[in-house]
Amino acid sequence: MSAPRTIWQIRGRALALDRRPLVMGIVNVTPDSFSDGGDFFAPEAAVAHGTRLLAEGADMLDVGGQSTRPQGAVPVGAEEERRRVLPVVSALASSHPDAILSVDTVNAEVAAAAIEAGASIVNDVSGLRLDPAMASLCARTGVGVVVMHSRGGVSSMATYEHADYGGEFLETMLTELRERVRAAETAGVARDAIAVDPGIGFAKRPEQSLRALACLPRLVDWGYPVLVGASRKRFIGQLTGEGRPAHRVFGSVGAAVAAYERGATMVRVHDVAPTRAALDVAAAVRHAGAAQ
Repeated sequence: MSAPRTIWQIRGRALALDRRPLVMGIVNVTPDSFSDGGDFFAPEAAVAHGTRLLAEGADMLDVGGQSTRPQGAVPVGAEEERRRVLPVVSALASSHPDAILSVDTVNAEVAAAAIEAGASIVNDVSGLRLDPAMASLCARTGVGVVVMHSRGGVSSMATYEHADYGGEFLETMLTELRERVRAAETAGVARDAIAVDPGIGFAKRPEQSLRALACLPRLVDWGYPVLVGASRKRFIGQLTGEGRPAHRVFGSVGAAVAAYERGATMVRVHDVAPTRAALDVAAAVRHAGAAQ
């Protein structure tokens, strides 16, 4: 067991993790994301959306141009992904120079361009598996790195195709994620630049996602900052009976608070304002208890 990390180093900046949980707002620049595909596909719409999320209290923005939706995600080439992402990262970096920007990509070429444009975090949902150049790029540039658990490629990682864990889901998932963290460190990524993500909804059935969330303290014990992305996921729809992802706001806020109570210091969400308010209350209660 390691002591919880209170600082996350992200390319020349140190994010404090012990004051309040950090909220990463999602900016999908895609026509086909599972929840808001097409809503912010135009660069101007994506930039406006990012600006709105910052105003609502987002601590970071995660900009992505490749959907990993559960139903038929289609991989796009690096050139198309760059075309989607770079204008948005560049515009946000220019209009909000103090904003913390993350690029959501599994492609090192796209990540490199986004870093040059102003991103200081790489959020790789493949856990640095799919592009052998990604880990060394992150090490060389000193960005913060989110290492997420997943299986399969872009088109299958959010499906149930790889959700068979042989009856040992939690242990197998943690072992696989630990291997990806070690691979990042072996490639030269600094330990204090790494955050881990259990990959809720990725190669996981609803009951597995729920268990991963319930057992977060096992992951927290590793000593890395923990980021959880449960927003609008299928297990929330199953629990609440809400089939429409965009209408899973209340359940998503509940998942974010549950993640925080189990040790997560960051959450990646679509709905920033309600999540920020709920987490601020939860954090205030925690700090009040600690002061007694």
